[in-house]
Amino acid sequence: MKKETGKTMKNTQLMKRFAPYFKKYYPSLAIDLFCAGLTTIGELVLPLIVKRITNTAINDISQLTVRLVLTLGGVYILLRIIDAAAYYYMTSYGHIMGTKIESDMRADLFAHLQKLPFSYYDDMKVGQLMSRITNDLFEITEFAHHCPEEFFIAGVKITATFIILCNVNVPLTLILFAVLPLMLICTVRSRRNMRLAFKKRKHELGEINSQAEDSLLGIRVVKSFANEDEENRKFAAGNKRFFKAKAESYKYMGAFHSTTRVFEGLMYIVIVVIGALYMIKGKISPADYTAYLLYVSTLLLSIKRIVEFSEQFENGMTGIERFVEIMDTPVGIKDSENAKPIDRVRGDVTFDNVTFKYSEEKGDVLSHINLEVRAGENVAIVGPSGSGKTTLCSLIPRFYELTGGRILIDGKDIRDITLSSLRSNIGVVQQDVYLFSGTVRENIAYGKPGATDDEIVAAAKLAGAHEFIESLPDGYDTYVGERGVMLSGGQKQRISIARVFVKNPPILILDEATSALDNESELLVQHSLSQLAKGRTTFTIAHRLTTIKNATVIIVLTENGIEEKGTHEELMAKKGIYYELYSLYEKHC
Repeated sequence: MKKETGKTMKNTQLMKRFAPYFKKYYPSLAIDLFCAGLTTIGELVLPLIVKRITNTAINDISQLTVRLVLTLGGVYILLRIIDAAAYYYMTSYGHIMGTKIESDMRADLFAHLQKLPFSYYDDMKVGQLMSRITNDLFEITEFAHHCPEEFFIAGVKITATFIILCNVNVPLTLILFAVLPLMLICTVRSRRNMRLAFKKRKHELGEINSQAEDSLLGIRVVKSFANEDEENRKFAAGNKRFFKAKAESYKYMGAFHSTTRVFEGLMYIVIVVIGALYMIKGKISPADYTAYLLYVSTLLLSIKRIVEFSEQFENGMTGIERFVEIMDTPVGIKDSENAKPIDRVRGDVTFDNVTFKYSEEKGDVLSHINLEVRAGENVAIVGPSGSGKTTLCSLIPRFYELTGGRILIDGKDIRDITLSSLRSNIGVVQQDVYLFSGTVRENIAYGKPGATDDEIVAAAKLAGAHEFIESLPDGYDTYVGERGVMLSGGQKQRISIARVFVKNPPILILDEATSALDNESELLVQHSLSQLAKGRTTFTIAHRLTTIKNATVIIVLTENGIEEKGTHEELMAKKGIYYELYSLYEKHC
């Protein structure tokens, strides 16, 4: 699992990556910002109304009529009604806009995850990915909605307040605004610490998700070993790390807010004291002084809103950063510019000087492999654990990219075949069967989306699964549970075989498909596999060597490459590695 680093991307970089998601919603955003502007009018007009009433009362109380007061009150009530309507749009349709952006980003993220190679998932926890798909993007909804609004409202209020205050008293206004840059400088470092803390907090939340998922999916193993206390201990450790990360983020958040409150109080007292001195010297009237304090209050409330929004802002930026980290992960395996679909595949497969290693830091798993497989042949691959049997077969559908050499199907380099076309012509039956949460019918049809009921039933019959499916409570509509937990190992395997039957690929990979089954289930599944392999180019990886005696050719793969090759009889006659493996297997059976 890749660990979080202490580095963060610049806000400008993140905003450039985030801004395109607003493009489709510019009309909604424009209306939202217009409404945001309307909500500022009432706050900006109120001090002017107070100033007008105060000045009129001081200069000539007789001019302060009921009509004037009611007119000013009516104007303010009208502005408040407009404010309410604008605020309704902001809180409803503004949030809907944010949700649409969140949905678009989630769709892009999920689509990108579908493109990433096996190597990415080899060292990435699913719980971490789930945290980024759900929690992080939910916070982006709030960010997408509030970020433009809050900055726009603050910009309007600060600009308008500056202009109005300059008309009242320029020196006092300049003193007030001179404090703002100092406040900004002092809060920048706190904000950076907040970002790092929020990023760490999200990472630890992902770790908790991973721990919970791992434990709950393996709950049967946990209970069978009576290891509930061990799982509680591991979860408690993760929970404690999350608590520490969250507590640290709150400390930085507290420091940030405390700093701004100090400056807020400083600005208030500066204006109160200096403004009072100006009033004593006659440089500002009592009415102007009152209005000035009201505008300062409006200004500081705007700054306070921005400060309070900073937590949401940093959460949103952290979510965007974690989104970008995944989106910037290279796809690695993708269609070349000249890639074309392949049709009418015969099934000839050639390994031409194939070399592969998982990373630059690790040595070669496979080195200079050469193998010719003709259409319809059944090739069995045996050898000690770690010799690269599964890896060799995983290279055919390009689950991993070759380090050197090439693989040809019907004479065409697989890198010049579109991935979709390549993989649609290859069927894989694995030892660890994965059934999706759904019905039997849906799991079989997964091999060919849109398959008819007749095709599904025919595939089930060929896989030897029809009879037991019919005996299930709801037949083909029986819910199989998460990962097929309601079915036996043999039943799950036969459904997975039916899934490949309905796909009907010309090339087949059987990766230790019966090694985890009991003898009775193995016989049933082995018969299904024999039916499936007929007429197809088949690669069989097997630990149970008796199941491959009838293979067209058997290759013995070791860390040195292909050491032996031939039929069962030929290899037994050689009395080499295969002979030793087979003899050892028979001895323990």
